[in-house]
Amino acid sequence: MAVTTEGVRLAPLDASHWEQVHAIYAAGIAGGHATFSDTPPTWTTFDHDKLPILRTVALDDDGSVVGWLACRPHSDRLVFVGVLEVSIYVHPDHRRHGVGHALLTNLVHESERAGFWTLQSSVFPENTASIALHSSLGFRVLGTRERVGKMTHGPMAGVWRDLVVLERRSEQVL
Repeated sequence: MAVTTEGVRLAPLDASHWEQVHAIYAAGIAGGHATFSDTPPTWTTFDHDKLPILRTVALDDDGSVVGWLACRPHSDRLVFVGVLEVSIYVHPDHRRHGVGHALLTNLVHESERAGFWTLQSSVFPENTASIALHSSLGFRVLGTRERVGKMTHGPMAGVWRDLVVLERRSEQVL
């Protein structure tokens, strides 16, 4: 997959990228609007939790990771085998430069080629850039899950959070 698009090179995410992926994940956690997690997982946990296919890093001209994307199955039930939950993170210094767009565009194309029919994301409502990015690529807002969980860390510690649920259905696979 070494694809060049929007000023970044996309490549499969593997253990060699983990230190930089971990740092980007940690920056997302520190910002308070990316995840309920209070610490990034270990490589072993990440590798087990995320599907080995469709894991992608965005690399700059120097080969540094500036963003990443990975998916996990929505459910282990056979009827949901074509439904994925998406995680996408962009390094704070590279946001609003097309990195997320390149990663998510690639996922849409590659997931359809692999036979997946639904991509889902859950985004904090304050993360308007992520909601706009998803919407620009055909994701639609299904609704808002109110007060889903209380943050345990960072600037939002103790605050109940809502999640906007977005979905993209493939017209090609269905």
